[in-house]
Amino acid sequence: MRLFLVSLSIALVFSVLLLAGCYTPSSSLNIVQKFGISGDIFSINPPEPGSAEIDHLTAKSINQYGSLIRKYSHKYDMDWRLVLAVIKQESRFRHNAVSRTGAYGLMQIMPVTQAELTDKIGIDEAKSPWNNIRAGVFHLRSLYRYFDQAENMDRIHLSLAAYNAGLSRIRDAQSIAEYLGHNPNSWGHVKDALPLLSKQYYTLHRQIWKDGMPTGGYFRNYRQTTAYVENIMQYYDEYKLALN
Repeated sequence: MRLFLVSLSIALVFSVLLLAGCYTPSSSLNIVQKFGISGDIFSINPPEPGSAEIDHLTAKSINQYGSLIRKYSHKYDMDWRLVLAVIKQESRFRHNAVSRTGAYGLMQIMPVTQAELTDKIGIDEAKSPWNNIRAGVFHLRSLYRYFDQAENMDRIHLSLAAYNAGLSRIRDAQSIAEYLGHNPNSWGHVKDALPLLSKQYYTLHRQIWKDGMPTGGYFRNYRQTTAYVENIMQYYDEYKLALN
């Protein structure tokens, strides 16, 4: 009986070891190891306490489009991680995405924008991933260049807002901010002015524009634009922590 109890105890211990295993996973595995991303496409900083790691969809998309994003970001002097954040917000990395307004591709290029870019960068279509990325980065850079009177972070915010709402609407919001005695190159002041572009503020508009209304027309989707900018900046912050 005693021998039986000893044998039983040994068997129980062995069973626990089989279930638990003797391997402790390393917490230092980085994203390259997790997702099998080629190190020659981009490099990743070791995770820091409290830092965010990129999601699987982002990692997969970098494998597909990382070289193109880097190529045109370098060509037009933009941070590729910011471009990556824009693509995530615009299309969730779907190259065949089409919006209700007709924007298409990874960076959601509007047909009118593509037509304007035909002569500037020499492309006859912007639906293929390579031309869509090129057109989108060039357009974003053009907007960034326009806001050259703003400080760096304000400049980025204003450029993103113009990418979403259109340059004319952001210029109109700048005009309202300036009329109210605020800084038209501050994203905070321009963001506060965006709701004032709606039709209900027509008396204010008459004080600013000869035609009595904003040059870009009335604007009601200011919440969408501010959320758009905030989302991209959140993604951008995460990418700056995780990607070189």
